[in-house]
Amino acid sequence: MDRAQPTPRSTRIRRLLRVVHRDTGYLVAALTIVYAVSGVAVNHVADWNPSRVVEREERVLAPGTPPDDAGTAVPAIVEALGLDGPPRETFRPAPGRLLLFWDGMTVEADFAAGRATIERVRDRPVLREFNFLHLNEPKGWWTLVADAYAVALGLLALTGLFILRGRDGLAGRGKWFGLAGLAIPLLAIALLRTLP
Repeated sequence: MDRAQPTPRSTRIRRLLRVVHRDTGYLVAALTIVYAVSGVAVNHVADWNPSRVVEREERVLAPGTPPDDAGTAVPAIVEALGLDGPPRETFRPAPGRLLLFWDGMTVEADFAAGRATIERVRDRPVLREFNFLHLNEPKGWWTLVADAYAVALGLLALTGLFILRGRDGLAGRGKWFGLAGLAIPLLAIALLRTLP
């Protein structure tokens, strides 16, 4: 009677690594896409606002709007610019200037220059939500999710190192890719710390 040969321990470990790597990958795939898209967006925050669209419009302020009396200036500005309802709040940063605030909109009236700047702000659909999660704005329980995600990424990296063996694995060409991947942050740190 033939008896099945026992599976070598290294083969069992590799199978386990493949299962852990595959299932962890499935689990975090959607969140990885969220973080990837948001990561590219927030990397360029100096060039654009990745979470909100800001629209500015210059308008001529009607002559004769009384700059000294906010009680009469505010309704006159609202009417002259065709804005909805009274503002939520007003502020006078300097003589001859008045700021009016609505939810999602600000108006700066400059009486000396005879103009008003209307600034409307709205969220970028989808990208705002991605950035909200990526930047951990909700805090609280989401911090635990973000920490678990970071651990899962580490697990993916570690299990990925040992899934293949031989010339395609870490002992073969994998070591060169691994060393190249390690060189990128080390080089970046060395260069960025020494350059002015």
